[in-house]
Amino acid sequence: MKAVTIPEPGEADALVLADVPDPKLGYDEVLVEVVAAGVNRADIMQRRGFYPPPKGASEYPGLEVSGRVVELGSGADTSFRIGDEVCALLDGGGYAQRVAVPVEQLLPIPKGVGLVDAAALPEVACTVWSNVFMTADLQPEQLLLVHGGSSGIGTMAVQLAHARGSRVAVTAGSQDKLEACRALGADILINYTETDFVEALREETDGAGADVILDVVGAKYLSRNVAALAVNGRIVVIGMLGGRKGELDLGTLLSKRGAIAATSLRARPPAEKAAIVAATYEHVWPLIAQGRVQPIVHEVLPLERAADAHRILEGSKHIGKVLLTT
Repeated sequence: MKAVTIPEPGEADALVLADVPDPKLGYDEVLVEVVAAGVNRADIMQRRGFYPPPKGASEYPGLEVSGRVVELGSGADTSFRIGDEVCALLDGGGYAQRVAVPVEQLLPIPKGVGLVDAAALPEVACTVWSNVFMTADLQPEQLLLVHGGSSGIGTMAVQLAHARGSRVAVTAGSQDKLEACRALGADILINYTETDFVEALREETDGAGADVILDVVGAKYLSRNVAALAVNGRIVVIGMLGGRKGELDLGTLLSKRGAIAATSLRARPPAEKAAIVAATYEHVWPLIAQGRVQPIVHEVLPLERAADAHRILEGSKHIGKVLLTT
């Protein structure tokens, strides 16, 4: 089969489309013929040599796909059958024509979503559900602050929080991105290139702050996130675009009775991933079927243009997801 490989870490041109052996199907896995794969910043980190796949996972990038079931492992206890259209959360290997998927990480295509667009769902839906709702326990009427609101993660977080009755504030770097967030349900729009988000949020909330903050920036925003937090608020850090090490004022955090969690999805044990996928299917898929949440796709490129897809993400001009088709 064809797959995008990374012979040596580096810039986007380090991605090389090559002929590789077909994946070996595990006892409890399903072989999926890939139609489309989602592109994520984790793939960029892997390409640069900073985010190796977990032990036993495919060495090729790609954490989510859509496609068709073509083979079932001998121990794959599943309701899926050969020929079924599916999407899946992966440990790796999505930038390929075929991929072996643990059966517990397989999902049906939501009603009303096309097969290609469905590749934009598994990683962002599982990430947002597990962090914003399972970890941070966002409730209706509470305020969620999403940094990078126009990203793939951001557009899903805005929609899910809005659909479940929460208020949403976003930061983004342009008016076009902010307007896209408004259309998806964001209530408070903050251009971080023009305004300090802490001050803007204080003004918009009469000093109350955000109940939950979903942060992809990391160190650069740590102290400011604490300042922007409401009493009993929760910060969930899921990225380090702004660095690994920051300064934390524990006094401020204590005074707000706040909490900070830092999580990743890819390296979780299989049982935890299975639980997240099951919860996402239970809570998010009905909202998609009802048309209240949808995949936001910025551009679709063929697999041989994986390097261009990475450049789009690195340029940060996109709104929503970038996909690769086989």
